[in-house]
Amino acid sequence: MSDTQLLHAVSANADVLSVPGIHVVRAAPMIRFAFRGDVVAAGKAGASFGASLPMSALQANAVADRAAIWLGPDEWLLLARPQEDDPADVWTAATSIGADMATALGEAPHALVDVSERSDALIVSGARATALLNTQIFLDLDEAAFPVGTATRTLFAKAEIVLWRVGPDRFMIECWNSFVPYVEELLCESARGL
Repeated sequence: MSDTQLLHAVSANADVLSVPGIHVVRAAPMIRFAFRGDVVAAGKAGASFGASLPMSALQANAVADRAAIWLGPDEWLLLARPQEDDPADVWTAATSIGADMATALGEAPHALVDVSERSDALIVSGARATALLNTQIFLDLDEAAFPVGTATRTLFAKAEIVLWRVGPDRFMIECWNSFVPYVEELLCESARGL
């Protein structure tokens, strides 16, 4: 899985941390859906959404400005970039995408919830990104064990996150809005200790 267009845009005042070998920025606003359903529903959802939902654990599938991240046997996080970075456009685009998916899913049992306002994403990149993340995430993030395209729900210190490796030295941390300042401060503090 190569790096995705979804994460190339950053929000205004996006810089969180920039030191040699480490760069952390906030991603631009995104559309987010929590989706649950069986294999049939997942197939219909992926076709309508524009990125098929991965059926294997720890996988993500990105197509242009859309991504589907596997969170469990019947659970995915769907991400999309609106045409504009205006928060109103996020709402309008989410409404449109959700309506299209609901139509495509028809009577297939499923749950589709717009969670766009719940979370924010941080992009951590650079030659020392893995070392920085491993100060608070206790997973083997070596590329052999956690290759590009791998995604998982885990903990960053005490905050629940979704971690996605989108490039060899590039990761996305997706976390609830209320945890973003905590995660940013820990990233900055950990960088001082490296």
